[in-house]
Amino acid sequence: MTQAEPTHSSSDGIANHRCYLEKLLGIPSTEGNDLTFLRNGCEIFPAMLQDIEEAKHSIEFLTFVYWKGDIATEFATTLGKKAKQGLVVRVLLDSFGASSMDDGLVETMIEEGVDVRWFRPFSSMKIWRYDNRTHRKVLVCDNRVAYTGGVGIAKEWEGNARNPDEWRETHVRVEGPAVDGLIGSFWDNWIEAAPGDFPKFDTNGDDQPQKGEDQILVLRSISRDTGSDVANMMRGIIGQARKTLWIATPYFVIDEPMVDLLCEKAKEGVEVKILLPGPHLDRRFEWYAAAKTFESLLEGGVEIHRYDQTMMHQKLMLVDGETSIIGSANFNQRSQRRDAEIVIAVFSKSRHEELKGHFEEDLKHAHQENEGSWAHRPWWKRITERFVRAFKSQL
Repeated sequence: MTQAEPTHSSSDGIANHRCYLEKLLGIPSTEGNDLTFLRNGCEIFPAMLQDIEEAKHSIEFLTFVYWKGDIATEFATTLGKKAKQGLVVRVLLDSFGASSMDDGLVETMIEEGVDVRWFRPFSSMKIWRYDNRTHRKVLVCDNRVAYTGGVGIAKEWEGNARNPDEWRETHVRVEGPAVDGLIGSFWDNWIEAAPGDFPKFDTNGDDQPQKGEDQILVLRSISRDTGSDVANMMRGIIGQARKTLWIATPYFVIDEPMVDLLCEKAKEGVEVKILLPGPHLDRRFEWYAAAKTFESLLEGGVEIHRYDQTMMHQKLMLVDGETSIIGSANFNQRSQRRDAEIVIAVFSKSRHEELKGHFEEDLKHAHQENEGSWAHRPWWKRITERFVRAFKSQL
């Protein structure tokens, strides 16, 4: 009697990815979550401000970028108003990323009762720590709803990516048990900046309510020169890819082992697409640092697409039609080695399809690089690239 062939359900791939990342990172995923993917400031900011307005008890807000513009004023005003109503409002700003913030906005919040702290301000006594930033973007309202992704609080993110003044971005709203992971990512940084303000949570068995069907793994990483858990997650899930690997990132500075891994996947038959900013890139220094690797990637069968409509700032990975990774981490050396980041892995075919649809829409506003034209770029660009590569580990 022959043994029947094992059958595999459509969820086997999802389970494999989930189990792999749980073992690799030592972090369990949670079920019962509900996600809302938000595109561009026209969707992101109204949702965030509405949840801030509706908060009854507490608001925790952490960001790397807080600059200027109408939206910066609106956030400061709204946070200040909630503090004046008696809510506990904590705002943590990275002292490097938010250094150009209008001092008047900080003063407004403090005067209204917001507890504003700065993460790792410059100190000649601890200058070595200044290179390690918090790049996380986290908003938590009433410990029940949370946001993360790539958005900063500045005029560049306003609008709907219709022109170069309106950046392309993706952010995510989370409800359910995964919110606890985002709460922890805020407090992880806050405790360092405000060691006297340690969290006092109600521990009477008040678990996060089940809100939906999304299964999520929340990963917060800290910086270390050998590579962070974000780097391990990225390398690990890329190694698991069998059919498709789509990556969108604004800053793409990778090491040779990662170049080899991406080319290896392409040669195995995996469809590898990388979506990067095009002519509206905000930091050309990093582009020059990455340019040399494009030759190897194109030769290895990796597709490189460049977004033409405006600056593209979203951070996204889509793997095998099943797993989606979104958060604050760029696909570069700084996010993988130097900065504190927050990312979530979503194990869901339907959510993957939703983000895939967004990615395909973005490709309509992009052009694809080809091996021939890239190999014949001007000599002066090659010289610039060689010079900039000396600073690659900082980018």
